[in-house]
Amino acid sequence: MKGSIQKKGKVYYIVFRVLDSGSKRLRQKWIPAGNSMRAAEKYLTELMGDVHNGTFRELKKATFSQFASHWLESYAKLKTKPSTFRSYHDIVHKHLIPVMGDYLLTEITTAKLQRYVALRLGKVQPKTVINEIVPIKEMFKHAVRWGYLKVNPAEYLERPRTYRREIEVLTLSEVAKFLQIDHFYRIAFLTGVLTGLRSGELWGLQWNDFNWQLDQIFVKRALWKGNFQTPKTKYSIRKIDLLPQLANELRHWKTTCPKNDFNLVFPSPEGKMSIHENVIKRYFNPALKKAEVRRVSFHSLRHTNASIRIEAGQNIKYIQLQLGHASIQTTLDRYGHLIREVNTEQVRRLENVLGYTENSDSFSDSKNNSVRRMLEDSDKNESEGVVNPLPVKHLEVVVNA
Repeated sequence: MKGSIQKKGKVYYIVFRVLDSGSKRLRQKWIPAGNSMRAAEKYLTELMGDVHNGTFRELKKATFSQFASHWLESYAKLKTKPSTFRSYHDIVHKHLIPVMGDYLLTEITTAKLQRYVALRLGKVQPKTVINEIVPIKEMFKHAVRWGYLKVNPAEYLERPRTYRREIEVLTLSEVAKFLQIDHFYRIAFLTGVLTGLRSGELWGLQWNDFNWQLDQIFVKRALWKGNFQTPKTKYSIRKIDLLPQLANELRHWKTTCPKNDFNLVFPSPEGKMSIHENVIKRYFNPALKKAEVRRVSFHSLRHTNASIRIEAGQNIKYIQLQLGHASIQTTLDRYGHLIREVNTEQVRRLENVLGYTENSDSFSDSKNNSVRRMLEDSDKNESEGVVNPLPVKHLEVVVNA
């Protein structure tokens, strides 16, 4: 059986006859093959091979716009978190459909998709483009599974290179000054620094998540735009050990915390769900400014927690579990440069044990970098009437945890 190539308007079609399984008669098929004669010829060869081998299957027809809307409702809405679905929805409707919406799925090639990536890179950061590539790959993968395409044009779509931005970590002196500022969310920010909770996990924390006998909290939800959802990954569902001072601060906070319908640990002053953007604008940034601390993101509290844990000498596996990273490699990739700085002191300790050096400086007593020294300074400040958020004896509990 032979087929032919016909052109209608700007589109080339593969035309051939195939046996109808119902009537057992030959039916003429017109299959769009794009705007290039060369591509149509290649497609014709592949298609005729499938017909002769008995593996031909008729593909469903849909424009990108039609399929994308179908995919969002039939898959993304049911299988992803509300925050992820909202992100996918915005990417599809704000960026992808305006560019590719009128194309048939069969007309979209890897080259077209790669051109889209190149155009977007001229307008936004590589990380934003990578975020847009994720739903593109998912959509076309399902287009093949659901019978709209034979091959996935996004399979070999290349992601742009990115360079990880340097993480912002507050020094212990900055932490102390920042937490001296008195406001409604001070205990929430203290909890963020001493636990490493993500913002959604912090605002979604409920009082029944606490084990007061063991001084632990069980992270099992996050709050995003007024909706509770499971944390970022299954590894984010975890138990976090509390410093005794923080546990005592939280016990006291429980007696003054505004009553709320969701039993939230950190509700808004009105007793409603905290809105992250409002907290940043009205409390977090003003507290940094008033404390004369450089402007950092809220996520820097989490980075600061990781930094303190590393400098305190905690086991990297323990740090991974406390932060809720999916793998220890994630922890190493993100904070490895901090670990290497500490390892210099560990080598010096080994030299001292082997007798290669004498009077080696103790890591915990290092004048400039030690958490312990910073905490001792904080104890001194407390005696002078300054709030001390990180006492030495409480840090030792974390180090030995």
